[in-house]
Amino acid sequence: MSRYDSRAADPGSYRDRRSDAGFGGSSQSYSRGFEPSGKRDAGTAGDLDGLLTPFEKNFYVEAPSVASMTEEEVEAYRRKREITVEGRDVPKPVREFQDVGFPEYVMQEIEKAGFVEPTPIQAQGWPMALKGRDLIGIAETGSGKTLAYLLPAIVHVNAQPVLAPGDGPIVLVLAPTRELAVQIQQEATKFGASSKIKNTCIYGGVPKGPQVRDLQKGVEIVIATPGRLIDMLESHHTNLRRVTYLVLDEADRMLDMGFEPQMRKIISQIRPDRQTLYWSATWPKEVEQLARQFLYNPYKVIIGSIDLKANHAIHQRVEIVSENQKYNKLVKLLEDIMDGSRILIFMDTKKGCDQITRQLRTDGWPALSIHGDKSQAERDWVLSEFKSGKSPIMTATDVAARGLDVKDVKYVINYDFPGSLEDYVHRIGRTGRAGAKGTAYTFFTAANARFAKDLIKILEEAGQKVNPELAKMGRGPPPPAGHGGFRDRYGSSRQWS
Repeated sequence: MSRYDSRAADPGSYRDRRSDAGFGGSSQSYSRGFEPSGKRDAGTAGDLDGLLTPFEKNFYVEAPSVASMTEEEVEAYRRKREITVEGRDVPKPVREFQDVGFPEYVMQEIEKAGFVEPTPIQAQGWPMALKGRDLIGIAETGSGKTLAYLLPAIVHVNAQPVLAPGDGPIVLVLAPTRELAVQIQQEATKFGASSKIKNTCIYGGVPKGPQVRDLQKGVEIVIATPGRLIDMLESHHTNLRRVTYLVLDEADRMLDMGFEPQMRKIISQIRPDRQTLYWSATWPKEVEQLARQFLYNPYKVIIGSIDLKANHAIHQRVEIVSENQKYNKLVKLLEDIMDGSRILIFMDTKKGCDQITRQLRTDGWPALSIHGDKSQAERDWVLSEFKSGKSPIMTATDVAARGLDVKDVKYVINYDFPGSLEDYVHRIGRTGRAGAKGTAYTFFTAANARFAKDLIKILEEAGQKVNPELAKMGRGPPPPAGHGGFRDRYGSSRQWS
């Protein structure tokens, strides 16, 4: 009898799940089946169908306090917390941590972290994830989604056989950037420590040696950026045969960054009956199409509106400027707002980042920069200087726009307007986090005119005052980028909206 399906016969082959009363669900690996006809893109993993050892993934037992909620109460709670759900047999949300039925060792970590109640994505996402079904979660950064998938991942790992020599991970989390991957690892370490779950973070820009050693020793959770993970797979430093819980975090960002071929290559090596959790801040067509191929019969939970909107705790101010006015405008703005608070300045290019940072430092401003060409050690140092307040001004490319969790960023400045409204919302979302207020300043040029109408919609939805000059740009047809007359027209000094 296989050690995968004989807990009683060989208890030593399974992880000690501690006091996990309420999570004794039976093996559910084929409870929903796999349809080769097309809902899930199985790739080469589909060839293994029928040869795969069953695994346990349905751990959810509804608490009496949740079961007793009427449909009216469920709807009222979802309305209040702006939760929208889709799918078959959607479980009721949980209002309190104790309603989830997490094992005691997980509850201890939650209490230690000082959390008061589940965030909306956790309240609805935990029961969904613990039932073992695929899940699409659409929520903005800072919504608590990392723990929405990590805590069920810990329960999942603790129900599986221990790793044998040569085994790859049980949980794989794919993330678009090194910074986000490192932050996910920090949470995985914090909440997985009590059950001795090992993890490693696989990303480029650093030596492979320590990462290879971690993989060879055996880790239950791997958090990785796509490129370096493929490198490790092709070098045979790990394999994905044991992966039964797959997380795609910030799937929209991974697509934006051109990672779709790498994602497909990685997922083709994972068993098709895995549980997949697919997280995105936005829901454009290409993200939806990918979800249709990678997921089977998923739940879908949306927090807030699927329409693009900015955090209402952020005061947004837009000024129309010409390109050659930007630096002087920036210095004047810094003189007005600099009070020792953290200020994050976004640029379009790595070169621009370095140039403006050098100029600011020459002019006596305590600025450092972070972007993709810097080594991981340098990026870590810059982040630590920024977080500690030793260097309260940080310039960044969009590598820092998503997933970068720096508390108390008071001001965000868009020195260059980003290439999409989604990136605008995510950039300014670095301030106004965890209930705090924040302010975002944006320099908007004639070359950005095509974004004017949609930017105005975002400003109006958030109850912000619209700069009259921006309103004019939004009403007229966008001029060609670099149109001289337009620059002259808006080249004079303007007040912030």
